[in-house]
Amino acid sequence: MMLAAAGVAAACSSAPAGTSSLTRSALPSVAPSVAATVPPSAAPSAAASIAPTPAPSNGQAAGQTRTDAWGIEQVWVPAGTFRMGTDAAAIASLSKASPPPWVAQEFPSEGPAHKVSLTKGYWIDRREVTNRAFDAFVAAGGYTTEAFWSEAAWAWLSGKDATRLPLHCQGDVPEQPRMCITWFEAEAYAAWRAGRLPTEAEWEYAARGPESKVYPWGDDFDRARTNVVNSIGPKPVGSYPTGASWVGAQDMAGNAMEWVADWLDPAYYATAPATDPTGPATGTVKVEKGGWWGSNEFVARSAYRHYEDPPTYGDKHIGFRVASQ
Repeated sequence: MMLAAAGVAAACSSAPAGTSSLTRSALPSVAPSVAATVPPSAAPSAAASIAPTPAPSNGQAAGQTRTDAWGIEQVWVPAGTFRMGTDAAAIASLSKASPPPWVAQEFPSEGPAHKVSLTKGYWIDRREVTNRAFDAFVAAGGYTTEAFWSEAAWAWLSGKDATRLPLHCQGDVPEQPRMCITWFEAEAYAAWRAGRLPTEAEWEYAARGPESKVYPWGDDFDRARTNVVNSIGPKPVGSYPTGASWVGAQDMAGNAMEWVADWLDPAYYATAPATDPTGPATGTVKVEKGGWWGSNEFVARSAYRHYEDPPTYGDKHIGFRVASQ
């Protein structure tokens, strides 16, 4: 692999004790301590609407596409097996390439590399959820409709001024990825679309494929294929089509890193089920996958696990995409 250390002047951090120590002081964030001023109603809004539920369907081949009722294109990821994580030899090689300390400290959680089988195919968004797409959720009463939110998420939301969410972020350009949202907000949006956040295994398989490539396009980093190195901001989703994964999913190595469903336990891989793993049952922080604008080659790898943030946190580097059946 062609790896070189790259500075991350605007990288994400502001983590709980014991995790990554980069400073996020300049980043807009959704802090757990924000006081409520106008709590959302516990009753569904009269203006609320639920996204039409697509009939469950199975794709016929990897990369087959469909468009849901809200105009979001998804690609089919068939059932299959791949090698998840990073083996010890590769981690040793990465460590010799002078990665930033905050990256190197997270390498051990990528091991041991292990075979994972996903027994059911699934659809996953071709691109990261955009500001335009998320605006439809807001307009549909997403922040005032309890049905879209898990119990923990609704409790969090009830302590916020829902009229000020989501936070303004990087200009909120319609076709750029929706960032500055918490894991809870991403989860609610996915539920509104009759979907869910992908598990870490599903996300990584959609990025790496049966060959378990290092990056979505292959084993060598190519900065021309993704919005990562020396970037000063997000780009419209799909701006790097040559960086697409084996199923045609785009921006899985950069632009925004992405929330996935799993709680984080750095030791989970050692005992994880070989079939359809879903992560630990509980935890304090959520796994994030993929590189982000302004980061580096190391974190753009599909096996990288960025795991410093609780579900109440959000900033201008974290986005998401939706999986569904």
